[in-house]
Amino acid sequence: MDISEFLGQVSGFVWGPVMLVLLLGAGLYLTLGLAFLPQRKLFYGFRLMVGGRKVAAGHEGEITPFQALTTALSATIGTGNIAGVATAIFLGGPGAVFWMWLTALVGMATKYAEAVLAVRYRETDANGRYVGGPMYYIRNGLGRRWAWLGWLFALFATIAAFGIGNTVQSNSVAQALEGTVGIPTLATGLVLAALTFMVIIGGVKRIGSVAEHLVPLMAVLYIISALTILGVNYADVPAALSLIFTDAFTGTAAAGGFAGAGVMAAIRFGVARGVFSNEAGLGSAPIAHAAAKTNDPVRQGCVAMLGTFIDTILVCTMTALVILTTGAWTSGQTGAELSALAFDTGLPGGDWIVTIGLVVFAFTTILGWSYYGERAAQFIFGPKVVLPFRLLWVVGVVVGAVGNLGLIWTVADIMNALMAIPNLIALIALSGTVFAVSRTYFKSLPEK
Repeated sequence: MDISEFLGQVSGFVWGPVMLVLLLGAGLYLTLGLAFLPQRKLFYGFRLMVGGRKVAAGHEGEITPFQALTTALSATIGTGNIAGVATAIFLGGPGAVFWMWLTALVGMATKYAEAVLAVRYRETDANGRYVGGPMYYIRNGLGRRWAWLGWLFALFATIAAFGIGNTVQSNSVAQALEGTVGIPTLATGLVLAALTFMVIIGGVKRIGSVAEHLVPLMAVLYIISALTILGVNYADVPAALSLIFTDAFTGTAAAGGFAGAGVMAAIRFGVARGVFSNEAGLGSAPIAHAAAKTNDPVRQGCVAMLGTFIDTILVCTMTALVILTTGAWTSGQTGAELSALAFDTGLPGGDWIVTIGLVVFAFTTILGWSYYGERAAQFIFGPKVVLPFRLLWVVGVVVGAVGNLGLIWTVADIMNALMAIPNLIALIALSGTVFAVSRTYFKSLPEK
């Protein structure tokens, strides 16, 4: 057995049923423990998000609550929303979309808890910057004797960042542009690296400023394009929704180029792609939310949980309904090609929306994950690693654009899954704190 085959088996195991049950189980436990707070306070969260563009005096942090949300969204809205949804439907049938929704609904509680703990247990580094995330709430919340678990999370996150958040993203952009407009991969890599350098050299404040404008703009453009297609095909939307619900529990018969899928396939691929899309439970997003200018962890938790809702319930649903209403899901295509075919079928030139979306979303993912990786590396090596990390990150963008990433993707996939284990342990162990501060906060407010 060669190393590639071995790593492939390891990846299949760590992302297997046990991990998916742990992620869903933790989300369900937190949802019940919070008495469905994330779902009940959804509109309250949106009010905080709108108000989070400005910060009241005396709130400490690096970026506004809204910038923290868009920075986290910049790392999650990407290939999972475009290619991931299509792959889930191709492998699990329309019913997989239902299980993606379910993953997102319980994932809202996970993301809420992550942000609450990230703000509560954050600290300032030697340069006076606010830093936080799972490695910090493990060490500061569970105690110094558990610092090794936080160190493991930081190690896994640092390695995963260069794969899932860097080289894999630049490679997808380079391949897409070479295939559609014939731009050489090296040229794409150099331009992308230059743009990345100009943003990340300014730290989280510049990343937050770019994400604050670019992420909402691209997300709104993508959603408007999808709604235009659904408006044209409005008569087919009820049937598509019915297909999602019925096939989630009955499986999907073969149709056209679709080979058919059972209920277990719908559950497996729906949950897996849902987690891949919104990253709830992996521990990445709380690193961004820890930098928010806020005076209360619960307020930031209410903003953070919107990331899962926007990413999966809104953006992923738009992709899924376009694929189903246009009939493209029976074409035999999968991944980004299936999404491009669906958008082009529903809207002349719609495939360009998918291509542009992939490019922009991949770029913002590179920006968001640069901050995650930087904070994780700093936890291990100290503040002196920040500048070398940023320079190495820019080099990684070029390497990813021109390289063959089969092995790198597999290693990053494994590290991404391993990140979740220390994070989930901390979320369960510190859940009492999350429940207590949430009750205290909402008891002090007028009824919403």
